[in-house]
Amino acid sequence: MNKLAAILLISSLFVASCSKDVSQESSKPFGFEAPAHFPLPHYTFGENKLTKDGFELGRKLFFDPILSRDNSISCGSCHAQVHGFADHGAALSFGVDNLVGTRNSPGLFNLAWQTSFMWDGGVNHIEVFSVAPITNPFEMDESLTNVIEKLRNHHQYPDLFQKAFGTTEINDQRMLYALTQYMAMLISASAKYDKVQSGKASFTLQEQKGYVIFKQNCSSCHQEPLFTDYSYRNNGLSPTDHELGRMTITQDENDRNKFKVPSLRNLSFTYPYMHDGRLYLLDDVLQHYSNNIQASSTLDPILQNGIPLTMEEREDLKSFLSTLNDYEFISNHKISEPKQ
Repeated sequence: MNKLAAILLISSLFVASCSKDVSQESSKPFGFEAPAHFPLPHYTFGENKLTKDGFELGRKLFFDPILSRDNSISCGSCHAQVHGFADHGAALSFGVDNLVGTRNSPGLFNLAWQTSFMWDGGVNHIEVFSVAPITNPFEMDESLTNVIEKLRNHHQYPDLFQKAFGTTEINDQRMLYALTQYMAMLISASAKYDKVQSGKASFTLQEQKGYVIFKQNCSSCHQEPLFTDYSYRNNGLSPTDHELGRMTITQDENDRNKFKVPSLRNLSFTYPYMHDGRLYLLDDVLQHYSNNIQASSTLDPILQNGIPLTMEEREDLKSFLSTLNDYEFISNHKISEPKQ
């Protein structure tokens, strides 16, 4: 074989190999992949078949203010990716007509592992989660009937629903299915902590010391690797007259002032903290648990004596908590607001 023929043969094999790789990548099924160190998710899609077109439809809906009464507020208005899908550093979010709600907009991530939603657990299924903000008079203040009518008359949505579900029919179940497909794919599992768990990184000495402090003082409520146990607890905040917490849903006096334990992931992005955003700094949170616990009949027993930490221990703990910040998650263009 002469030199030219050999070069052509090698080139053809290289092109064929590249074409095969591209073909395999393009044909790779679009699906939900749980991180190896996570438990099995609670939500498994079931009849809501996950597809790329369904996900993309949900992504468009999430960022479209058409879901609000005056077409001014989208889900993404109060759940910004750069803030871990929490609000833009606001204690309380503004809804239509600049009305202000009573609770902080929490970060949205790892939702497929949640068994209930909202600070008081008032929603028990991810597929109906979006109904609450859409219909809340202090948020989007819209009805599902009006939303569906607007989507049906839109110049793009009938075709997008056709691609996602096989027909142009638009109804509330399909809309909620699509939103669920998008939100369930908001998986945050690429922080330094996760890389340590997979053996791809190591904690610094200070981070390791903070990890020990975390396991000794915080892990009973903020269980790894999701950093919450999704329970409802009274963490000793001074109560307000208008807020009953979990009791609003259960009408059980034993649930007064209990709120869902939030995840500690992405704390640097999801400030301010607590159900009403009353604490803006992580130092304020640590000070609360150390010295400002308010006694009450429903206070969580493990907080009866607070969580006293020295200043050095606080710094070590904060160093560890910083390893839960997922910079890949907040910059992942695949879940970002789509270009119009």
